[in-house]
Amino acid sequence: MNPIFDWIFAQYQDTPTHLIILEMIGVVFGFLSVWYSMRENILVFPTGILSTGVFVYILLIFGLLGDMLINAYYFAMSIYGWYVWTRKVDEVHFIPITLTTAKEKNLSLILFGATVIFVALVYLVFDKFDSWTAYVDTLTTAIFFVGMWLMAKKKLENWVYWIIGDVISVPLYLYKGLIFTSLQYLLFTIIAIFGYLAWKKSLNKSPQVLLK
Repeated sequence: MNPIFDWIFAQYQDTPTHLIILEMIGVVFGFLSVWYSMRENILVFPTGILSTGVFVYILLIFGLLGDMLINAYYFAMSIYGWYVWTRKVDEVHFIPITLTTAKEKNLSLILFGATVIFVALVYLVFDKFDSWTAYVDTLTTAIFFVGMWLMAKKKLENWVYWIIGDVISVPLYLYKGLIFTSLQYLLFTIIAIFGYLAWKKSLNKSPQVLLK
């Protein structure tokens, strides 16, 4: 067999089959969610809910408490975002993509700092600060918390947070042995770059449809 495939499957040698299947399902729906987000398609939320529900379970098993919490947060924010995106500014137009205001930038910094403190406390309580991955996980969790909040509010800058967090997550999951998840974040990075460019073109334009 190809050495690359040998190496990939060797990472799953001690992983239960059901977790491998669940990870692949989560990856597929996670990919679809980011793809739909790039296209400003409302299906970003139901696909995201399915993906995050799967990863809450997987990440709990692997001990990545920060990312487990963020997926639970994604689940809740997807419901909120679903509501925000379907609001109309008039009879035929939905809420547009906009830039963050000065107030929202300050709230982003507060959310980032509060998330770092909260996740750090969780790791301390469960005595999980036993690896460098715990510190990186704390950082990426805070980055993604802000990114998800801005995405739910249809702010262009959400993609900047996703790009930074995705780039950091690729080696993190590779080190943890979650190869498919690592590849997912690599694809997320690419899609996020195109997502930023696509949203920038649609800036301040109110869409008439959310399924496209």
